[in-house]
Amino acid sequence: MSRWQPGATQRLVVAAVDLFTEQGYDATTVTQIAERAGVTKSTFFRHFSDKRELLVAGQETLSRLLADGITEAPASASPLQAVAAGLERASGAMGPTNRELGPRLKAAVAASTELQERDALKSVGLAAAMTAALVARGVPDPTAHLAGELGVLAFKRGYAQWSESDRDDEEGLAPHALAALEDLRTATASLG
Repeated sequence: MSRWQPGATQRLVVAAVDLFTEQGYDATTVTQIAERAGVTKSTFFRHFSDKRELLVAGQETLSRLLADGITEAPASASPLQAVAAGLERASGAMGPTNRELGPRLKAAVAASTELQERDALKSVGLAAAMTAALVARGVPDPTAHLAGELGVLAFKRGYAQWSESDRDDEEGLAPHALAALEDLRTATASLG
């Protein structure tokens, strides 16, 4: 087993999701994940503090990309237009591996209360990053919070649709996330 193979983080995430799906979260050990990924147990702990953290691999990067897109949106952009810019920026970083993991990750999260709790915390973190970026643009706090929450919901809905759609779809995640955001914009207008 080579200790310094590239892509250890990605291999660990894929191995964990596969094992969580095959045998359940509780029955999966760190040793099994490391072995499946072709790394040592100590390499696992250099990348993650525990197996729960595998679910949020890349969350900091995703939060930063969402916030950067919002920050760099034109000054004239509305809060939801700025969120759309953040979604486009973050979507550009999502590749085929992210797409393939979607359905398996969804199944693993659905089967584990602990992973559901961790997933909820991930959503809170993403919303907070978008909210902070919007507030920094001068968006009033309640509006920024609502737009950030809608951004998370659009990202999740778009990601689910993208990961479950026809594999010949070469457009990527962005059109799905932006369509989900537009659907949410329409839905909020109907609230009255």
